[in-house]
Amino acid sequence: MDADLLVVGSGFFGLTVAERCATELGLRVQVIDRRHHIGGNAYSEDEPTTGIEVHRYGAHLFHTSNERVWEYVNRFTTFTPYQHRVYTTYRDEVFSMPINLGTINQYTRSAMGPDAARAWVAEQAAQVTGEPRNLEEKAISLIGRPLYDAFIRAYTAKQWQTDPTELGADIISRLPVRYTYDNRYFNDTHEGLPTDGYTAWLERLADHPNISVRLDTDFFDDSQPWSKASCVGQLPVVYTGPVDRYFDYEHGDLSWRTLDFEQEVLPVGDFQGTSVMN
Repeated sequence: MDADLLVVGSGFFGLTVAERCATELGLRVQVIDRRHHIGGNAYSEDEPTTGIEVHRYGAHLFHTSNERVWEYVNRFTTFTPYQHRVYTTYRDEVFSMPINLGTINQYTRSAMGPDAARAWVAEQAAQVTGEPRNLEEKAISLIGRPLYDAFIRAYTAKQWQTDPTELGADIISRLPVRYTYDNRYFNDTHEGLPTDGYTAWLERLADHPNISVRLDTDFFDDSQPWSKASCVGQLPVVYTGPVDRYFDYEHGDLSWRTLDFEQEVLPVGDFQGTSVMN
């Protein structure tokens, strides 16, 4: 084999490992991906009729407070000044998310300050006693039933395609509530979208003389030379795919969140005035 390292998957993790090993260690790295394109789940392409960049496997929003990470990624791309904000509709009214002081005051039709809002949320949350048995009880114990019913329950059921009472309490450890009027979704120091798209960024990560990328190549296809059967035990392998598949579903399928995409091209310049309306 003419490689020192095999990386399975050409997404962010796989290509970052490949680039670092090629640049810092001088290793010859073979990257394979079962899809026909580079980039893994971060792959993006322009919608042909509008020119809008579409993230084919769900939106990816870059944000970090780590200065080393920020310096590193800027070697491969520049960023727009985009700041992510999310809104949701409840009973024909638009609220900002994550839940913040503005959300609470709008919902309760009041003008509470931070301390009063904290006390109100704590009072609602205290109605749950004992150890939460499921996600719904855990969420109510964190933020109370009013905010849970208004802003969390339906979205969680849609996200997991499962009733929250049937989801484990350990899925969430906290629900973000901000007692300020800051309605940015992230609070990291650096945030933005790659100026010329994620695919261009990822292609630059792979653009190294020691890195070879092979697409349409399935790690579990024994008929090709970079298969699990041929490589494991023969050279180091960095595997970035589904962990249950790697172990041949020995303990069954893992539960994965479901994403269903429906694309429409509408004859309007701006359909909803913001990027996300839940």
